[in-house]
Amino acid sequence: RMARRFLHVVDWLDRRTSGVGLVTGALFVAGSLTPSLIPRSPEIQGILAGFCFAAGYGLMVLAGGLWRYMQLPQASDRQARLLVPLMGAAALVIVTLFLIRSAQWQNDIRAVMTLPPSEGSAPLVVAGLGTAVAAALLIVGKLLAAAGRQISRRIAQVLPPRQARVLGALVTVFVAWQLFSGVLLRNVVASVDASAQALDDLIPADQVAPTRPWQTGSPQSLVAWQDLGREGRIFVGATPDPAAISAVTGLPARQPLRVYVGLNAADSLTARADLAVAELERAGGFDRAALVVAMPTGTGWMDPAAMEPLEHLNHGDVATVAMQYSYLQSWISLLVQPEQSAEAGRALFGAVHRRWQQLPAETRPRLYLYGLSLGAHSSQQSLRLHEMLDRPIDGALWVGPPFVSPLWQSLTAERDPGSPAWLPRLTTGEAVRFTDGRQVLRDGGPWGQVRIVYLQYGSDPIVFFRPDSAIRPPDWLDHPRAPEVSDDLRWYPVITQLQLAFDMAIALEVPMGHGHVYAPADHIEAWLAVTDPPDWTPERLARLRAHFLARQAQTMP
Repeated sequence: RMARRFLHVVDWLDRRTSGVGLVTGALFVAGSLTPSLIPRSPEIQGILAGFCFAAGYGLMVLAGGLWRYMQLPQASDRQARLLVPLMGAAALVIVTLFLIRSAQWQNDIRAVMTLPPSEGSAPLVVAGLGTAVAAALLIVGKLLAAAGRQISRRIAQVLPPRQARVLGALVTVFVAWQLFSGVLLRNVVASVDASAQALDDLIPADQVAPTRPWQTGSPQSLVAWQDLGREGRIFVGATPDPAAISAVTGLPARQPLRVYVGLNAADSLTARADLAVAELERAGGFDRAALVVAMPTGTGWMDPAAMEPLEHLNHGDVATVAMQYSYLQSWISLLVQPEQSAEAGRALFGAVHRRWQQLPAETRPRLYLYGLSLGAHSSQQSLRLHEMLDRPIDGALWVGPPFVSPLWQSLTAERDPGSPAWLPRLTTGEAVRFTDGRQVLRDGGPWGQVRIVYLQYGSDPIVFFRPDSAIRPPDWLDHPRAPEVSDDLRWYPVITQLQLAFDMAIALEVPMGHGHVYAPADHIEAWLAVTDPPDWTPERLARLRAHFLARQAQTMP
């Protein structure tokens, strides 16, 4: 009896399994094992391999369904039963060969990023986890297919069979998407948002409210300490003092100012922006030589790797104002709240710019913009053409701009012929320049009135993900490539898109100076070019760079 049941299962699998799908899925797995921008752990690689197998197999199942729908010639059941085991064996050989090679591919990328090599058991972890993920996805796919057949049978009671099958498939896809996006995704995001909000409200016992009048969150401040949020309290609490700056620069320094307004400080974007301007004025921010309107990442985080070089280069004579717009990670916020960051950037910049232009032109501070990741996107979106023509800003530094940024997209597309997509060069470079931290931007010829710098690493998938990379190779794959991008990286339809999507999820899991983790030393030249601070000799710059490189080395594992 057990033998008969086993044979029955084997016969069912023969009839229900696509041999072409097995081989295509194996080829997709093989492609997923090749390098991309970010080195992957065996666990991440296994999950990616499972998704790629399901994608390849699913595409062939869909193609087979279309083939049958068009009533084209097909193999007989007997031929199919003979071919499925052979194709399954071929698929196993393909995956095995690429698994053996995959560890070396990953270790090559890890070596460039000064990471230790993967463990010898990595292929086994990839194979086991990939199989489990692929099986789970295929089961879900088969359940959806079964649901589609049931719906089609009901529709076939009133429509011809061929039309019923098409309509049944469309209804199934629509219902599945509504359940995923409207029920599952909404509940997951709501849960993540609630957890993030609770973490944002939590004040550790060792985090004491500031007492100096100029500090945001002090008793004299217009913003309560608890209303700064977790990241705002960290940002304000880490403001360097003049003595610490002078110890590095060897020159006198003023007290830099950091103003921050959290989500709980007011009920609307406009109210929070107005509060930020009022707090900035109270603290004396408009009396500094430089004023920076900064947009944080999705969680409200302000990168000290950017802020501290700015404050040291300008001898403390700088004020930075920032406003929180979300509790969520940047990629989640961009997915579920695509307009919120841009609206926040517009509200804050608009409020600051209105007050700034009311000041006498000869005494008001130089005005700059800054943003990292989603903050760079929202900061770019905050500008309006008429403001730039009438009373333009003095410059901007945008770091790791996400691929959705329209201004970044336009500038990259309009780059000079011959300049790579990962490091565009524009005709004169008088207004906009790109760097990955290795270039001396001040040697690129004269600047115009407005100085804008994009800092982006060639290995940053947040920047270089392309929505159309499933059907065409991205420009940054052309040679010459960025130094940290592997020569073994190849474009494969669909597979490359999945690789880059997974790369975005782990873009912060790399050492500083790679991926989406920007090093303090790489901000020095960018801020020098944008703000043009005085009194910086080559010797002082070398000492400043050495200071931040030493701090960076202390944070490395």
